[in-house]
Amino acid sequence: ANDVSIRVFDLLGREVAAPLNRQPMAAGWHSVSFNAADLPSGTYVYRLETSTGQAVTRQMTLLK
Repeated sequence: ANDVSIRVFDLLGREVAAPLNRQPMAAGWHSVSFNAADLPSGTYVYRLETSTGQAVTRQMTLLK
């Protein structure tokens, strides 16, 4: 299992949430939810990183 982190950023690059922080996870499909009640609607960027150095960055839209 690798340590996995997911961080959410606003479009100015400020980290606004970290729903997953260095949690060991086995390979496969997983789902993660986080409470975005304190965030305004808009576009955000999330970054998934593993302890092996792999990283994926994607954009998401939060609608309320």
